[in-house]
Amino acid sequence: MADDIEGNILMEIAIVDDEKIICDEIKKRIKKIKPCCHADEYARGEDLLFADKLYNIVFLDIQLEGRNGIDIAEELQQKSENTIVIFVTGIKDYVFQAFDVAAFHYLLKPIDAEKFEEVFVRAWREAEKRKGKETGLLLVRTRNRTFPLPKGSIFYVESRGKKAEIHTARETVSMYASLNSLQVELGEGFYRSHRGYLVNMAYVSEYYHDSILLTNGERVYMAKEKYQEFVREYMHYLRGGGIIHG
Repeated sequence: MADDIEGNILMEIAIVDDEKIICDEIKKRIKKIKPCCHADEYARGEDLLFADKLYNIVFLDIQLEGRNGIDIAEELQQKSENTIVIFVTGIKDYVFQAFDVAAFHYLLKPIDAEKFEEVFVRAWREAEKRKGKETGLLLVRTRNRTFPLPKGSIFYVESRGKKAEIHTARETVSMYASLNSLQVELGEGFYRSHRGYLVNMAYVSEYYHDSILLTNGERVYMAKEKYQEFVREYMHYLRGGGIIHG
């Protein structure tokens, strides 16, 4: 499972626990999964909040000296909605409160190694997605490599069964992904012109009832029932300051 987080994406990770032995154990488990990864350590939640840094993933004890972990998590969410909080505690009774503050997961002490790896890998992958939305990058995973791709470099995406082909000026990259999931990740500026095509509106040159011509000379399908909706969305895109890349 650790292979799922190969790549060079930098993540800021924090551990908040007043038990030094727990902090050391979490650091050790992180290093085993991701050797080059560093985690900052805090004994108090207030110290984390005062730190001049936004974290991607936070392992947070609930029973802390001073303010408890639930309160700290609420403030973290106010600072950044993209911070992933994983509670680590020895008491099951807090589980419902944990999810009230949008915790990603809840790990019980003593920490099970297999469960920790499962949760950490899932948290890392979710953090990658959130970071991509912040930076305008799409994280591309192929069989041989993982790399961030600027969304603005994508002309269009084509569905090929269980794979998606991402067409850029430099290359065409194939990865296992659905067009539905990529449509969510790419967000505004991309339009689903057909069940098999997702188009970057920045590269639209001309459009017809059954197709869209892109500035690189390629043509993609337009579903006829999508035409009127596309015209509205495209006009809205241009009024919002969209730029045609020539």
